[in-house]
Amino acid sequence: MIADAQLSVCYAAPGVQLPVAHTLAAAVSTLGPEMVTVCLDFDERVMRMGYGDLAAVELLRQVGVVVRSAPGMRTALVIVDGAGFSFTPTPLYLEPEPAPNAAPNAMRMSAAQVAEALARLSPAAKAIAIAQAPTLEEKRRIEALPDDVGSKEIANTGFNEVAASLKDAPPVRFDLARQVRVFEPYLQYVELSLTGASIQRHRLAIPKAIQELGGSRELEGRLRTTFELIEKGGKLSSKKLEDTLNEIRKNFTPSLGKDHGRVVLKAAKPHLVKRLDELGQKLKEHQAAVAAELQEHLDASRQQIVDYYLPTVKANPPDSLRGGLLAENPSDEDAKVWLETELNRVLPTAESMIQEMKLEARYKDVTFETLNEEGFLESVKAAFPRVNWDKAYKNFKAAGESLKSSDKKKD
Repeated sequence: MIADAQLSVCYAAPGVQLPVAHTLAAAVSTLGPEMVTVCLDFDERVMRMGYGDLAAVELLRQVGVVVRSAPGMRTALVIVDGAGFSFTPTPLYLEPEPAPNAAPNAMRMSAAQVAEALARLSPAAKAIAIAQAPTLEEKRRIEALPDDVGSKEIANTGFNEVAASLKDAPPVRFDLARQVRVFEPYLQYVELSLTGASIQRHRLAIPKAIQELGGSRELEGRLRTTFELIEKGGKLSSKKLEDTLNEIRKNFTPSLGKDHGRVVLKAAKPHLVKRLDELGQKLKEHQAAVAAELQEHLDASRQQIVDYYLPTVKANPPDSLRGGLLAENPSDEDAKVWLETELNRVLPTAESMIQEMKLEARYKDVTFETLNEEGFLESVKAAFPRVNWDKAYKNFKAAGESLKSSDKKKD
């Protein structure tokens, strides 16, 4: 339609793609820029949705077209020589352009609708509608119509801001985004972790000043560098919590292999969240139970170390102790205070250990890169054998075929 224009062209839509812009630019050479009206929602979000292309807007401005912006515009229309159609533009982020002979996507506008649309879009379009009105009465009716679309010419500053933003963070390739969305409703990566709860594994790093004191060969290996703060298998152990988390992992987040990690079906995610909430409550109960006895265990551990090293400190006082004494030799209390001071620098408190107990779940959506990793799709099918993946595979492969076609065209 635009290529065959003889008098005027009006194009209004959220955005404009390059093929249409090239045709509009060609029409300018025949009709003049003042007879080509373009009204868009000039916003970077619109372009990220795939409604239009910045290069298309730049081309129109270069050939002298006054491109106007009407924020929020989502419907579209094209009017050529008084004949108009209203249509629904395609956001390429969501779906590809309809193929030829697809379902109808436009409605023909009546002459009155065409005149009214032109009058409301912009002063220039209104002037064209008035000039093309067949009667004086119609001219006056159009003149009385308000310009209620509220469009404004795109200023250089506004254009440059959008251009800079799109340059800094370019829109994703729409064909790739559509391919990823095939699997987005099905899967998410998930990482579950229970940290700080396994206090039975905590080991105290013996301060260097104490290590240098030495000791009997029998205990030297055990106390040389570390010391177990909590005995294994006791009531403070987190083994039951860890077993529950491992059961949740097994039931809801199968592994796709070491190269892909664990995933959860989005349909099953509410059940996973419920199980994690239940485990979180058990963790709180565990923290409360641990708090009552943990400090006693820590104090007992400190006392064991102090009792073991106390004779050695008295027999061979370290310089850091001698340097603060008035007497020649340290007393039992002097040696004990020195040992406790050194240990307090590294020994945690019960409160700090309890605060470190956390149950975390981190979710990530699939990406184009992961979907195309070797063996990913096969791993998904093996992990969820009761899910019918045929439809998803078909749509994913169809998107892949479109990518292959575009690559061949580039070649």
